[in-house]
Formats: sequence, structure tokens, C-alpha cells
Amino acid sequence: MQRSAPRLSRILACAAVPVMLVAVGCSSGSDSGDKGSGDKAASSASATPKATQSTKTVEPAKFSKLPEICASLSAKTVESLVPKVKNKKGTEAASSDADSRGGCSWNGLEDKGTKGSQYRWLDVSFYRYESDATLGSGQERAADSYAKELAKLQATAGAKKLRTTQASGVGDQADTVTYELRKTDEDFRYASVVARTGNVVVLLSYNGAGYAGADTPSEKSIQEGALKAVKEAVASVAAANK
Repeated sequence: MQRSAPRLSRILACAAVPVMLVAVGCSSGSDSGDKGSGDKAASSASATPKATQSTKTVEPAKFSKLPEICASLSAKTVESLVPKVKNKKGTEAASSDADSRGGCSWNGLEDKGTKGSQYRWLDVSFYRYESDATLGSGQERAADSYAKELAKLQATAGAKKLRTTQASGVGDQADTVTYELRKTDEDFRYASVVARTGNVVVLLSYNGAGYAGADTPSEKSIQEGALKAVKEAVASVAAANK
């Protein structure tokens, strides 16, 4: 009974120690085993460095700025696509962040007398994306935006004869969406192009209609006009970043 007294005292002392320390230094083994086990655990805990969260690295954005929006298309191209254009310099869209987005539009009505009139509309928009460790590289973000913009065009309400074709030789990727749309009691022909060059998405729309008995412009003429313009717009991005 006298030999068990010290052991009982030690057990009661351990019972008063906080739970975490009990698990480390107060096992039911021998005195020497308990001490060694506790020392090893404490040593291991102190030697283990705290885990640090790794910082994700992303590819730098390819382009740091946008071109002068209304100058992204040459005056010659605008005049060839929009006869009797009202404002040759274009009407620039308001933007809260000119470094990241901007747009410009042109329109004109060519009166052909008894043969009716031809109306044309042309607009271009640019969206630039920065690289972000959380959101991804500028190129990845632009690719996501490209897919979303293409899906929006393909879901155009009221569109008839909608067709999507890949546009080769335009930036890193490009698609043309052509369709017909009835507006103001006239049939309008549309060709909208979504293109991506690096971290910049270019949206270009070209459409037209014949008024007072004039023929609706052909799909071929509208599509070719849109592609001609978007190639200039995409090239202007690289030129602005030289």
C-alpha cells in the first residue's frame, strides 16, 4: 500500500493538467516512457514549420492598353461600309474605365431616290482584362468573356436564320454570327463578330436594311464587311501596344 501512494499522487496530478498536455505527457506507461514520449512529441511539434499558403502565379497580361477606339477603323473602311455616314469620326460610347473598355459607332442613310434608301450601322467595342492571382491571367479572363459574349449573340431574341461560323485569321480566336431581324417594319441583316487577341476581346457588329422598296443587303456583303472591319480593329490593339 505504501508503494502505491506515489503512483496515485502522480495520477491525480496529471488529472489536474489541461487536456492537451495530458495527452502528451501523462500516459499510463512507466515514468521513463512517459517522459520520453512527451519530449519527442514536443520536439516534433516545435520542429514542424507552420504551413504557408502558396501564392498563385499567373501569366502577365499581353496588352497593357487599348487603342484609340474611334480610330481603330480607318476612315476609308468606315466610308466603304457606311455610305453617307453622318459622323466620319464616329460617336464614342461613354466609359467609366477607358483603360479597360470602350466603344464607337457609325451610321448613315444613302437615299437612292425612287430606288429607295440603304441604311447601315457599324459599331465596335473593346474589353481588356488584367491578370489577377485570384481570377486568372488576362488571357484566361478574356477567353471566358469571349465565350459568354458569343453565347449572348447566339441567343439573340427574334433572330431568324442565325448561323455561326469560325472566322480564321482574326486574332487568337474569332466567330461570326449572322442573322436576320425584323425592326421598324424592315428586315435587317446582321453580322456580329466576337474576336479575342491576347487579353482583349473585340466585339464588332455590322448591319443594314433597305428602305422604301430597296433590297435588303445580302448576307455575303454584310459578313464580308464585318470581317474586313474586325481585322482592322484587332490589328489596332497590337499597334497601340508597340
